[in-house]
Amino acid sequence: MMEFGRRFRVGIFGTSHGPEVGVTIEGLPAGTPIDVPSVQAALDRRRPVGRRLATKRQEEDHLVVDSGVADGRATGSRFRAHVANEDVRREPYDRMRDTPRPGHADYPARIRYGPEADLSGGGIFSGRMTVGLVVAGAIAQGMLASKGIEVVAFTRSIGTVDATVAEEAPLRTLAAASAANEVGTPDAAAASRMEEAISVARRDGDSLGGVVEARATGVPVGLGEPFFDPIESVIAHAVFAIPAVKAIEFGAGFRAARMRGSEHNDPFLVRDGTIRTATNHAGGILGGLATGMPIVFRVAVKPASSIAKAQTTVHLGDRTPAELVVTGRHDPCIVPRAVVVVESVTAFCLADLALSGGFLP
Repeated sequence: MMEFGRRFRVGIFGTSHGPEVGVTIEGLPAGTPIDVPSVQAALDRRRPVGRRLATKRQEEDHLVVDSGVADGRATGSRFRAHVANEDVRREPYDRMRDTPRPGHADYPARIRYGPEADLSGGGIFSGRMTVGLVVAGAIAQGMLASKGIEVVAFTRSIGTVDATVAEEAPLRTLAAASAANEVGTPDAAAASRMEEAISVARRDGDSLGGVVEARATGVPVGLGEPFFDPIESVIAHAVFAIPAVKAIEFGAGFRAARMRGSEHNDPFLVRDGTIRTATNHAGGILGGLATGMPIVFRVAVKPASSIAKAQTTVHLGDRTPAELVVTGRHDPCIVPRAVVVVESVTAFCLADLALSGGFLP
């Protein structure tokens, strides 16, 4: 069991090719509505089924709630839910057991856990483990919505193709536009170019990475903690648990290093009777606390490591050079499927901070 959070504590269990993967949640207030169809809809967004450019692994991901819910509401006891692993093929991974795949955790995991570690499909390091994150995030989304907080993520870029997205666009508009294409971006023109780029990489036996952007609105001023548990730290901690995430930036992010203070500071003003800022270079966070502006951050997702090109590795037994061609079913670009995972992680981080700070009962 691997766990994260203080008041809204999320634990994930299982392995990619084991019997099941799932999630536990400690700290769900009794009476919290649990909308199973909404959770299932979030899981369906993560699935590759119906995506021309995704892995051919076909999992139903039918959610089974094991405990913690009665009559559609949390009981206050530990919540547990799982989905079965039904389309498992261990053979390709058995053939690569002694030749670690470049870009994967195979080598350090073998050293840490020994030769009997179950790394089939990536084991506990697989993107399959994000099923539990999505379940927890979907439940958290419902809790946040009751307080007017919305969270949406979308594809900002794939490879060298960038989407154009208005800063002031309503989140529901972004979500609807992103759902209209396979790559999960609100920019329809960029979507077709992204899809073509993924197709080209797949034909070349290669893969692509990209950037996922998340936005949260309605976050109450003051939510968060200073120093060790600021909003940025909590979100970054959890986001880096998502396989393939390699970098994160809030607001202006790395651009801030090239700006002057007079350019980066967000001037305060009153808009419709509410204190806001004229710009949002801070990404909606100052001193670890929410400012009332949209929380905005972006994560860099590396190219999928499993590619069909020949790669150099070693035999772990005799430490001689080896050449490896990864076989099996793999995504040429995991960015589109990572969108709902980033969105979910953001939601349960905000829910945890809200419960800890008294913003949720």
